[in-house]
Amino acid sequence: MGWFCANAWLADGVFQASAGSTGRSLLQAKKNCAMNFEFQNYTIITSKCKGPKFPADQCCGAFKEFACPFLDYINDDSSDCASAMFSYINLYGKYPPGLFANMCREGKKGLACTDAQRATTANGSQRAQSSSLVLATLVCGLVALLFH
Repeated sequence: MGWFCANAWLADGVFQASAGSTGRSLLQAKKNCAMNFEFQNYTIITSKCKGPKFPADQCCGAFKEFACPFLDYINDDSSDCASAMFSYINLYGKYPPGLFANMCREGKKGLACTDAQRATTANGSQRAQSSSLVLATLVCGLVALLFH
């Protein structure tokens, strides 16, 4: 379990919300997100990720800077957190559907979040607190769903 201390991952499954993929989630009612994404500071993304070219290094870096503090919320597949977050990202940034899902890739596990990225706060909100065991279970579950 030691590798969870150094890095955590934004699972690829969170991008389904931005790409418009529904799959089996239509049959599963999602609980409301415990984090209110409506009033977060999206300028982290909108100031760095600009069209028409949307440079991947700037957009993906900004996305991670914004999303990593909320890792535990948006990786929770039983909630609508990822969908809510992407709704507001797309609302404020006017990004094309699936932009981040199509360009932000770092491997099979998803996007890596360092401890430093996770420890930052976004707009004064504290990041979710979770044990490594719960996080490991969520990541393993998401990976299993991706390869099912």
